[in-house]
Amino acid sequence: MERRGEFFSGLSVALITPMTVDGSLDEAMLRNLIDFHAASGTDCLVPVGTTGESPTLSHEEHERVIAVTCEYSAGRMKVMAGTGSNSTAEAVRLTESARQAGADGALMVAPYYNKPTQEGFFQHFAKVAETVDLPIVLYNIPGRTAKNIEPDTICRIAEACPSVVAVKESTGSMDQASQILSNSPLTVLSGDDSLTLPLLALGGSGVVSVAGNIVPADVRAMITAWQSGDVAQAQQLHHKLFPLCRDMLGLSTNPIPVKAAMKMLGRDCGDVRLPLTPLTAAELQALRATLSRYGLL
Repeated sequence: MERRGEFFSGLSVALITPMTVDGSLDEAMLRNLIDFHAASGTDCLVPVGTTGESPTLSHEEHERVIAVTCEYSAGRMKVMAGTGSNSTAEAVRLTESARQAGADGALMVAPYYNKPTQEGFFQHFAKVAETVDLPIVLYNIPGRTAKNIEPDTICRIAEACPSVVAVKESTGSMDQASQILSNSPLTVLSGDDSLTLPLLALGGSGVVSVAGNIVPADVRAMITAWQSGDVAQAQQLHHKLFPLCRDMLGLSTNPIPVKAAMKMLGRDCGDVRLPLTPLTAAELQALRATLSRYGLL
């Protein structure tokens, strides 16, 4: 089956949002990060998703991060802008803003907190798709949104909405991913770094990666190895990346650990905003050990 969203295959990085000492946006560092990813072979940047602290950015900051990312990427990488909301009207507005900024697509998380029915999920995404002319990637992460978009609903959305091209699969369920791949033309992207290789084996096409903020070349190399048929090399890279992903991302809520790692690696992107809080001294020590084992320190 031909997949709709293969232009988003490969490595998409869930970009962190850099902050200055006073907690405002650090646009200079954001541009530095974009240059780093362009040099590292990242295929696509995903600003203002979960990793980009979208819940605590103002609407103006949200749109500014997307605008800077689109403008400064300047065609060097694709941009899949986070535009989801638990308000359909707000999702429409954010997605239209991203389209005007030049984004290549929109990553739209399932409406959270208000827990729509499956019919509500369908109508939500259908409304955005019919209103804004931009490729849409569904983002299904029930661990954060409190409710799963069921595979049948995802397939129904795909059938009704040609501009819905892919899904970021963050349920951790290989059965759910298999059902989507079997019954829809959607491209499936891993939303969990440790499950990228298993998902590729099912027919997935890439990852929206958190670890890619610090080791984009290695994540990209794993995907390239698999796509070129070098299974042994892909497995070797998976087993290299797995402890880093498990030990770093398991320390605390994303993006707390990855922001701390960036600081340790000399690319200080500031602290997380409340209600997220920095790692404790013991957690920082554990993170430093993890990065050292990987060879980054």
